[in-house]
Amino acid sequence: MTGKPYLTGHYTPVPDEITASELAVEGTLPPELTGRLVRNGHNPRPGITPAHWFRGSGMVHGIRLRDGRAEWYRNRWVRTPALDGAPYLTEHGPDLTASTAGTHVIEHAGRLLALCESALPFELTADLRTVGAFDWNGKLTSAMTAHPKEDPVTGELHFFSSSPFPPFLIHHVSSPDGTVLQSREVPGASPALKHDFAVTEHHVVFLEGSVTFDPSEHSGIPYAWSDTVPSRIGVLPRGAGGAARTRWFDIRPGFAMHLANAYEDARGRIVVEGPAVGREDWQRSWNWWVGAPDRGAEPVSGSHTVRWTVDPAAGRVTEEQTDDLTVEFPTINDARTGREHRYQYAVAFPDGRGTGDHALVKYDRRTGSRQVLPVGAGRLPSEAVFVPAGDAAEEDAGYLLTVVSDLNADASGLLVLDASDLSVPPLATVRLPRRVPATIHGSWIPDGPR
Repeated sequence: MTGKPYLTGHYTPVPDEITASELAVEGTLPPELTGRLVRNGHNPRPGITPAHWFRGSGMVHGIRLRDGRAEWYRNRWVRTPALDGAPYLTEHGPDLTASTAGTHVIEHAGRLLALCESALPFELTADLRTVGAFDWNGKLTSAMTAHPKEDPVTGELHFFSSSPFPPFLIHHVSSPDGTVLQSREVPGASPALKHDFAVTEHHVVFLEGSVTFDPSEHSGIPYAWSDTVPSRIGVLPRGAGGAARTRWFDIRPGFAMHLANAYEDARGRIVVEGPAVGREDWQRSWNWWVGAPDRGAEPVSGSHTVRWTVDPAAGRVTEEQTDDLTVEFPTINDARTGREHRYQYAVAFPDGRGTGDHALVKYDRRTGSRQVLPVGAGRLPSEAVFVPAGDAAEEDAGYLLTVVSDLNADASGLLVLDASDLSVPPLATVRLPRRVPATIHGSWIPDGPR
């Protein structure tokens, strides 16, 4: 194995696909956890060394729970043309089917979709076999972000296409049944990198940070930090004609890879939260992603939670760092998407450099308190996926699902945690048949009507 950091340690790819049944469970799985946890990440085939972490082929890992049992684990490569070596750029332009499909996996309208922001989504079966590229029956003619947002009230799926060439940004909305796709270009957008975004009850929110298109970057991901590109927040009103009323607001230089949530407060201001980095910490992360010198030991450093409050009436944005803990991969109870949330979860790096013990953190935004759950030396948790309890009355009544990579035992386990109190020992641990490499994003897909 090469010395590339994204091919070593917790990120070491697995060489094959396996299926295992009737997994060992320590503790008691809540019977209401009936469905599938699916996670996606970059896992190049043996012998292949991509020039950038994000260029590795996607592999989806699934864990099936039912009635207090862990029925199966399986992992499958997403079989796109890129898996077999097809180039993304051709003489006719980008091939939107030549996707790594390795960033995220979601369900919408009964379809399981593996996502990569530079290409079309790929549909998978319930047991993770690849069906093929999905383009909304020919209506989607551009790439799809890896971070779509489903409105918990309307059931609509919001997503976007970002490009270094005009049109720089297109906002899409899919109907709850996945049959209608509406698309509109966002005026005023630039070639800046847009990885995530947010929705509120009445708006769509885009962040353009200090990272923009750079054709001199030859890793296969042509973006780099720029001290001359302004950082901005774009606010697009939802509904017919909203794109024409898009407004852009200047913010301090920086970059936010992921957002926790956004909402409108009682004064009509738009509040956005997520981890953000400055120039030096962006470069450290980028060096890790490409295997350059001074790459550190993990792909995160100095990423702290920031709150941006957009005041449309005053025409300005206020910014504050809300905590000094280094975090990434923020999550919430998705029932609060676009509405004010009290609780927020993330993967934490208590040493501030990503090189020491890892942890999960829960924030109470109302009290300002936090709970940190260390997972132990040599162990790395995945992002915490929130699953509501069946009789949930409180926002944090439910479970956190995280897959922990353990280098000490060369193994992995699925931890089921009480989301209301991280000091409680895990409710259950599902022993997986192999060490699952550190994945990026994933979803809980419950059985039956949602």
